[in-house]
Amino acid sequence: MSIVRIIPCLDVKNGRVVKGKKFKDIIDIDSPRDLAEYYNKSGADELVLYDITASNEDRRISLEFIESLGKSIDIPLIVGGGINSLEDIEDVLNWGATKVSINSGALKNPTIIKKAAEKFGSEKIVLSIDVKKIGEGKWKVFSGGGREDTGMDAIEWAIQGMNLGAGELVVNSIDEDGTREGYDIDLLKAITSKITIPIIASGGAGKLEDFYNGAKQGNAQGLLAASVFHYGIIEIRELKEYLKSKGIEVRFNEY
Repeated sequence: MSIVRIIPCLDVKNGRVVKGKKFKDIIDIDSPRDLAEYYNKSGADELVLYDITASNEDRRISLEFIESLGKSIDIPLIVGGGINSLEDIEDVLNWGATKVSINSGALKNPTIIKKAAEKFGSEKIVLSIDVKKIGEGKWKVFSGGGREDTGMDAIEWAIQGMNLGAGELVVNSIDEDGTREGYDIDLLKAITSKITIPIIASGGAGKLEDFYNGAKQGNAQGLLAASVFHYGIIEIRELKEYLKSKGIEVRFNEY
């Protein structure tokens, strides 16, 4: 098994980190910079920043904001929100992001994945997928902050994203988002059985065992979470020690 990465997620709205449940009931949490610096010191392997209203508001994410955040941390920064063109991707990378996460922009124009991978390298291109379960063993891709059913099969879209050149996938379970009841293991298994690029599991982590199950049963190489880290329910060092004790390979950064 590859080294499993622990990845806190900052969902940002109006310059503040927020969190909801199943993409609803959004509440204010903290300053993005303060949390980024905290996670940087706590041993996170990467940090994800999503501007969660950029696409719906048809605007770009603030490049100055990315630059400021990137300069405050030493770990890789994945940035998403309002990414619709190669120019957007280039600007976000040039202003401090390590990788770019594409979601709505790829749904509107799938070829952007291929063109971006060719120009910047697959390792810099992350396809993010928001998914809802619609039946036994069936999941659909949703857009618009989880409000709009695209009609696309989630497994097929994951495969297409890989074939177009995405270097990894973030799989967001809308059903489990913010519930702290565990990742959607069936969804993760269904996707990882069909693709060969790394998967980052997102949505539902609430206790140490959930992260273990995401890696061991769901075959995820990245474990993303928000509220359990934001509220101090789980400390990253504690989580890594636990995973190591269970035979999951993790990296211990300088603390």
